[in-house]
Amino acid sequence: MTERKMCKFYNLNVPERRSGEGGQNHGHNDEDDRNYDEAAAPPVPPHEHKLEFSYWMWFSRRPPARELSASTTGYVQALRLVGRVASVEQWWGLYTHLARPSELPPLSDLHLFKLGIKPMWEDPANVNGGKWVVRLRKTQTDRAWEDLCMAMLGEQFMVGQEICGVVLSVRFQDDHLAVWHRTASDTVAAARVRDTLRRILQLPASVPIEYKAHGDCLRASASRAPPADDAHDAAPTSPPPS
Repeated sequence: MTERKMCKFYNLNVPERRSGEGGQNHGHNDEDDRNYDEAAAPPVPPHEHKLEFSYWMWFSRRPPARELSASTTGYVQALRLVGRVASVEQWWGLYTHLARPSELPPLSDLHLFKLGIKPMWEDPANVNGGKWVVRLRKTQTDRAWEDLCMAMLGEQFMVGQEICGVVLSVRFQDDHLAVWHRTASDTVAAARVRDTLRRILQLPASVPIEYKAHGDCLRASASRAPPADDAHDAAPTSPPPS
């Protein structure tokens, strides 16, 4: 599926890319171009309210395991750039055209990350970090995802550059929300992220929030295939062994 077809899935009016736009082509055709080099912030008109950081939104849908085992780049090929935002108005212009979590098919993921940070464990901003993950009932996901996105855009986590992005993972029985941060060894920042996540989502103390270091995920993926329901971990650059 091309990026344009992916955006059409979301009912986005995306202009055709002009020749030469989006950086150099390093041997990829249009179908394989993942726009990883399109990390320039979109311009913000004077009348719009600029965000402290710019962001990009990615979509992915986990392929069947048989397809992953046949390709060393299956995970990366599943990622599609949806759009970039640098102002409040640009965010709502994008968000209002996206399908709600409850409308997405199982094994779909949305990744809202700071511009320039790819939603993968190996990205330099992520490789030494980790994430907090909470599982929610499907009736809770739509509101929780919106609240989480707004909290990140509004800098409610109060950890500055430490936040990398947030991930929504739609699964069969429940859904997962995750907050990624840069430094797994910074226990103070990690605890603040966890506490803020619980406050934003109004989670009672009985609801568990699980922590995963990306380094542990990378080591595990190198030695075994992850469970099918663990795809909320943004995929490594190569699939795990079958």
